[in-house]
Amino acid sequence: MDGHFAFGIFGNATALLLFLAPLNNFKRIVESKSTEQFSGIPYVMTLLNCLLSAWYGLPFVSEHNILVSTINGTGAGIEIIYVLIFIFYAGNEEKTRILELFTFVLSVFVFVVFGSLCALNGHGRKVFCGLAATIFSIIMYGWPLSNMRMVIKTKSVEFMPFFLSLFVFLCGTSWFVFGLLGKDPFVAVSSGFGCMLGMIQLILYAIYCNKSEPKKPTATATATATATVAAAAADVELGEAPALEKPSKSPNGNA
Repeated sequence: MDGHFAFGIFGNATALLLFLAPLNNFKRIVESKSTEQFSGIPYVMTLLNCLLSAWYGLPFVSEHNILVSTINGTGAGIEIIYVLIFIFYAGNEEKTRILELFTFVLSVFVFVVFGSLCALNGHGRKVFCGLAATIFSIIMYGWPLSNMRMVIKTKSVEFMPFFLSLFVFLCGTSWFVFGLLGKDPFVAVSSGFGCMLGMIQLILYAIYCNKSEPKKPTATATATATATVAAAAADVELGEAPALEKPSKSPNGNA
């Protein structure tokens, strides 16, 4: 087993753990029959990232990236389940908003697929699909910045659990090395950005973990932390998604 393949396998394993991180949130949603203050946006956007990354990893788009497709294809299936559960239990206003976003995500994916198949081939197809996946990855990687700002402001790491931050870092690092060894700038750039943000989160944890007494996590804090990780998973290998908090004024509603 060469190093490139080994790092891809490790990236698949860590990314899968991140995709499954929101399970407790959705168990709570199903049991309460309400989305409470959880936001559905991270899961819909993570779905887009997974779809674009899975498409990019296919052999006729880019070579030697089949492991990118396997984990992102799996992630897309998981995220679709999350989104459908969220839509089912969301209030009317939130349901409409998520359905509109879901339609937008599918439209973007269809555009990229047919655009790359009908108008491009070879290197041009790889560049087009790689740029699309990378741009959405970097945009979503910016979402955890609100979590880090909250940690600094409150001097508390309750909004940023250690193991979730650790897996974001490990996942980003493995796919960053995978991209370097495979000489694929699209995989390396987006994953390198995720690796850097994961490292910053771990540094913040080390600084603030003993600064204050732990507080009981709120629904919003829990939603933000786990949705952030799910989204990040998709991003690390060209896809995942950090979370956005739903405004407190809404009764309903990271990837």
